[in-house]
Amino acid sequence: MVAFDFTGKVVLITGATGALGRVVARQFHQAGATLALCARDDAELRHLFADLASDPRRLLVGGIDLREPDDCDRLARAVQERFGRLDALVNTVGGFTAGPPVHETPLEDWDAMLAMNLRTAFLVSRAIAPLLIRSGGGAIVHVSGRAGLSGFAGGAGYCAAKAGVIRLTEALSAELKEHGVNVNCILPGTIDTPANRAARPDADFSRWVAPDALGEVIMFLCSPAARAIHGAAIPVYGLS
Repeated sequence: MVAFDFTGKVVLITGATGALGRVVARQFHQAGATLALCARDDAELRHLFADLASDPRRLLVGGIDLREPDDCDRLARAVQERFGRLDALVNTVGGFTAGPPVHETPLEDWDAMLAMNLRTAFLVSRAIAPLLIRSGGGAIVHVSGRAGLSGFAGGAGYCAAKAGVIRLTEALSAELKEHGVNVNCILPGTIDTPANRAARPDADFSRWVAPDALGEVIMFLCSPAARAIHGAAIPVYGLS
């Protein structure tokens, strides 16, 4: 693992119970960060991070649905009240469901993909950006995907949403860089997760990108070494 030092830095990680989020949370913890972790399932969040629950330098905020504006605002208030500042937002929330061709896709399925991947990124950015500005700067890292660059059959909603995350990242960067906030996103290829292995048991898993490798790229983008990077969409495909 690449060595990073986030001692004294407050980092908010959304989707902390997800396959990527939980790994990234542990990586920032090992790097000394003061952590705020959020997820929809409060019980799962507290189970996964039971060792951190009583640490005053850690904040676990469960029951947060980033599709809901009020939840995003509640998350921002919780971070402000506990720590008084924020240095980085790492947004790992998203998801994928394969669907039929566009002409057979129910509107609710299209809306669900945009809500899960793009609406969440917009709402959490809107709620958290003022805190980063008041803190004197920092970083935002969103998780888009290779699908944001090229569409595929059965994935119209997902591909459109991930493309939207890239454009959102660019717009946020243009708005926030003068406030000292670096905004970037990563484009994972197929992530080596238990769910993906179960869905594609005959694949060569060694060619997929490991969550900890993605985490190292995210940590780099939150570090001073990335201070000159604004509005980038970083491909992280592994060998896939």
